[in-house]
Amino acid sequence: MERTLSLIKPDAVAKNNMGAIMQMLEEGELRIVCAKMVRLNRSQAEGFYAVHKERPFFGSLCDFMTSGPIMALVLEGEGAIAKYRGIMGATNPAEAAEGTIRKRFASNIERNACHGSDAPETAAVEIPYFFTDYELNGLA
Repeated sequence: MERTLSLIKPDAVAKNNMGAIMQMLEEGELRIVCAKMVRLNRSQAEGFYAVHKERPFFGSLCDFMTSGPIMALVLEGEGAIAKYRGIMGATNPAEAAEGTIRKRFASNIERNACHGSDAPETAAVEIPYFFTDYELNGLA
């Protein structure tokens, strides 16, 4: 079983779309193994998105991600990363397929409702950013 990180971003949380998004995940054969609502501070947002530090959108992305609470989830399933990326849809909602999270719930390329790990190596770094071993596995 593969695991991936999912973040339901502030725009989707503010619009009360969390339940519908989580339903889409479960219907897509992904199991939610951990979930918590958090509010990132600037330092946490900058740390999580450090890979984009040199990109022109970094500041506005961090502003957006600290603008309200997010729902962090760990998803599990066969091929969870690829499966979740398919359910999310293209980063730009204008290019996302019908029925995907981003097509249904995103406003634009930045306020795009969700984030998902893009590879196993990324998931291995992103999941512990939000969840402890105890939360994931019940191990002290």
